[in-house]
Amino acid sequence: MGAMGRPPLNRRLAAFGTTIFAEMSALAVRTGAINLGQGFPDTDGPEEVREAAVRALRDGRGNQYPPGPGVPELRTAVTEHQRRWYGLDVDPDTEVLITAGATEAIAASLLGLVEPGDEVIALEPYYDSYAACVAMAGGVRVPVTLRPDGDTFRLDLDELRAAVTDRTRLILLNTPHNPTGTVLTHEELAAVAELAVERDLLVVTDEVYEHLVFGTTHTPLVSFPGMRERTVTISSAGKTFSFTGWKVGWVTGAPELVTAVRSAKQYLTYVSAGPFQYAVAEALRLPDAYFHGIRDDLLAKRDLLADGLTDAGFHVFRPSGTYFITTDIRPLGETDGFAFCRSLPERCGVVAVPNAVFYDHRDQGSPFVRFAFCKRESVLTEAVGRLKGLAAG
Repeated sequence: MGAMGRPPLNRRLAAFGTTIFAEMSALAVRTGAINLGQGFPDTDGPEEVREAAVRALRDGRGNQYPPGPGVPELRTAVTEHQRRWYGLDVDPDTEVLITAGATEAIAASLLGLVEPGDEVIALEPYYDSYAACVAMAGGVRVPVTLRPDGDTFRLDLDELRAAVTDRTRLILLNTPHNPTGTVLTHEELAAVAELAVERDLLVVTDEVYEHLVFGTTHTPLVSFPGMRERTVTISSAGKTFSFTGWKVGWVTGAPELVTAVRSAKQYLTYVSAGPFQYAVAEALRLPDAYFHGIRDDLLAKRDLLADGLTDAGFHVFRPSGTYFITTDIRPLGETDGFAFCRSLPERCGVVAVPNAVFYDHRDQGSPFVRFAFCKRESVLTEAVGRLKGLAAG
């Protein structure tokens, strides 16, 4: 069979197609609906951080290729951040790598650490890039499902333990968790750490929502006994500072792990976001009041939207972290999240995302729908007003 006898897209990616975010955002534009589907703020972050980027551009810092591991100022700021918030000591020269957002960090981590056939455990539902990155690395995805428990979603530690086999290479852990808003407890993290040590597993942790936590605290998995040499920790500036378009992320970990991730990353983008790296270095040094302020602002928005969704007839899982709310549409007499989200813009002028796209077990996610609350208060108030019509039938 000739080259054209096969579909153009390679079979590892054939299942992925266009992301749901592109589809729902296009639907929002077409219908003029309020887009609570995709998780990006509708206002920019701090003015002083934006000005820092302008200053870097004008001063000629980062306009040419920055160093492969990232500019020293940002690598140092990342180490200071880890010490300031978590008491962790990280070497800026050997244990930090700057990436094109957390998305590239995840891709490079999986490409650098996973051999074809290795099993990768991920908490389901998971951010859609996880599945694609595991596939690109030739790994085998093993989902462990977070299940509804009252007003939250919980990790079944026995289920996690049972998922580990002799072929398991790593656990891909996301906490605070998108889309459910679950923040794993100290006890749950300790159990994950014990399992990783016992079975000699690597863990890649996606902690991009580390500062967007409500009524509890975020604890990095790397801080637990035995995890220093086996954990790749990922975060980024997009969520904390509301500059998602800058795509500045970072990886921290033991030198040999960071070297492995860098070996893949250098052939993806090589480097990116030169001037923005200098600005993010300044952002990470903002006073505590900034970090507490964005958290408190989002907490108020969470409650505004959660109350409105409850009034509209949804069952609401009020999140402990992130800027997403997962809802159950069954109280509204609905069971198919895809159909619900495709009809919602016409019914009441609001766009949401069906959680089923984040599941391997689509039936498990079918009745759940995600809304983003990282929007201006006036936008959320308008959306809540529009959604009221659902309760009325």
